[in-house]
Amino acid sequence: MAAIQITNVVKNYHALRALDGVSLTIERGEFFGLLGPNGAGKTTLISIIAGLNRADSGTVTVEGHDVVTDYRAARARLGVVPQELVFDPFFTVRETLRMQSGYFGLKNNDKWIDEVMHHLDLTSKADANMRALSGGMKRRVLVAQALVHKPPVIVLDEPTAGVDVELRQTLWKFIARLNREGHTVVLTTHYLEEAQALCNRVAMLKAGQVVALDSTAALIKRISGSQLVVTLASGALPDRLIPLVAHPEQLISGTQYTLRVTDYTDVEPILACLRESGAVIDDMQLQQADLEDVFLQIMEGEK
Repeated sequence: MAAIQITNVVKNYHALRALDGVSLTIERGEFFGLLGPNGAGKTTLISIIAGLNRADSGTVTVEGHDVVTDYRAARARLGVVPQELVFDPFFTVRETLRMQSGYFGLKNNDKWIDEVMHHLDLTSKADANMRALSGGMKRRVLVAQALVHKPPVIVLDEPTAGVDVELRQTLWKFIARLNREGHTVVLTTHYLEEAQALCNRVAMLKAGQVVALDSTAALIKRISGSQLVVTLASGALPDRLIPLVAHPEQLISGTQYTLRVTDYTDVEPILACLRESGAVIDDMQLQQADLEDVFLQIMEGEK
């Protein structure tokens, strides 16, 4: 039985088709990445999985329980960390987590609440009022709320957006531990280095459709090849090489350029072109492309 089964899900907002026949199977115990640009349909899909929105057609199940017809069982197996900072300003952190436990019928849950607060560095703020917390601390509480009923499936929608490095490291250490213990984790993020480091498999959405689905390693290897990072001591990048630039902002910012190459045989023609233009190379590295390069190629429709 899959942790999450999504079958031919369609969702329209008037003339806008937010999801256009999305089908995905997320297996139990996976650390799964759901990636895409703004407006691709990621949050709409998560809202449907969480039962906060309904698909116009298609089905979604969480550990075999339909999110519409068996929503209580589906919701009990799911913990969702939303993008938005939603909280009740009249309660302390501990009161907020106790109340969240009550929503799932859990009594005497303080031992697990204390453990979650410890792993998210919230213990010192346990008796602080929610409205007195910083944005980063409020986001930690959102994560704690999603975990308070020990859900087997955890969905993280941009959990580290706008937070500091310390929280990112603390969060991923704890979430990675839960994944090792058997929890399924679904992550949406614009920090593609996070997805590459954490996710076993990745799906990419574009205009409401799945345009790529594979293991992270296979996706990088199959789509992107390698890249040549060249730093120029003087001179400019020749016009003939501009189409190879993986990150367009580098054309504005300066002297280091990341060029897409298929294999080692592409390197010598690039060097010859640079020599002919009079450019002087300060440093050069041939390296494996990363998930960001794959993402850019797919979203630009190059592959």
